[in-house]
Amino acid sequence: MDRSDVGALVQSAIDGDAAAWKALVEGLSPLVWSVARAHRLSDADAHEVYQTVWFRFAQHLGRIREPQKAGSWLASTARHESLKVIKGLRRLTPTDDPQLLDRVSEDRTPEQSLLDAEEAAAESERIRHLWQEFEELGDRCRQLLRVLMASPPPSYQEVSAALGIAVGSIGPLRQRCLRRLRARLEARGAE
Repeated sequence: MDRSDVGALVQSAIDGDAAAWKALVEGLSPLVWSVARAHRLSDADAHEVYQTVWFRFAQHLGRIREPQKAGSWLASTARHESLKVIKGLRRLTPTDDPQLLDRVSEDRTPEQSLLDAEEAAAESERIRHLWQEFEELGDRCRQLLRVLMASPPPSYQEVSAALGIAVGSIGPLRQRCLRRLRARLEARGAE
């Protein structure tokens, strides 16, 4: 097609002339196909590029500054779309290895990431509530529970010496303190 013919057809297509659009597609389709084929795309990928190019052309039809250069625009877009398809194909590695195909993906889905983030936020909130209620316990309970949480855990003799509590009272006092803490958390509505 002659450039001046292309320019006139583009202008007519912009004005809504369906026959002009059809003439453009018929006249410039071989150009789009040749660019896609030059990139050695499969039939399916070449069809994808062809459709995408014409879709983009229709989207931008009213914005083309030099209608007589529509062929250049189509060729450039076909090249760009072909390279995009090739780049996408590089990410795919065809294989017939069934063990590779049965592998569980180590990539986390967006849904799983969101669920994990929500779970972590809820856990963080539970821990914050636990420590708030812990701080509201009496001094004796806080001291005892902190000492018993040490790593490695101290023996009851060491606890007795550090806090001045009889060895036989440590277990029952620990149970009362934990019951109070549990009651405070349940009153707050925490798990």
